Amino acid sequence: MSEYAIVAPEDFDQSAFRLIGKDWMLVTAKNNEGKINTMTASWGGFGVMWGKDVALSVIRPQRYTKEFIDNSDTFSLSFYDEAFKKDLTYLGSVSGRTEDKISKTRLTPTDANGIPYFEEAKIVLICKKLFCQPMDPEGFIGDAKALDAQWYADKDYHTLYVAEIEQILVKQD
Repeated sequence: MSEYAIVAPEDFDQSAFRLIGKDWMLVTAKNNEGKINTMTASWGGFGVMWGKDVALSVIRPQRYTKEFIDNSDTFSLSFYDEAFKKDLTYLGSVSGRTEDKISKTRLTPTDANGIPYFEEAKIVLICKKLFCQPMDPEGFIGDAKALDAQWYADKDYHTLYVAEIEQILVKQD
């Protein structure tokens, strides 16, 4: 971990809008057998809840990574330079259920205190789950009810995860 600096959440000055919405992130967890799986995500956020620095992530029920997240107390969110966009695209389009998709990328698995991420990440958030709940279509309000039809035609509602950010690692140049 020597090539990463540990950054306090209040000193982390990266835009969640850019990191998550434009650059994308990998959500990575390990199961009880020690196998890791990851998926690309472009929805989520950072903030403060219950007096804790948190990350928000949402995962659809059919995603294989959801099984790993549900069966672990921890996971990582990691962010990459543009040079890895093709790898992230691949990891978001293929299931680890049917192939060893990580081995088909340029990413090298590693971990921080047993929580998996990839050596090539420029930023890593080590997260501990605090809360999870399936999203309920009844929660859409007013004009936002149109989002249900737009994003959930198959009624495969995301599960929302709120996780405490235990550590932020930022790669040093």
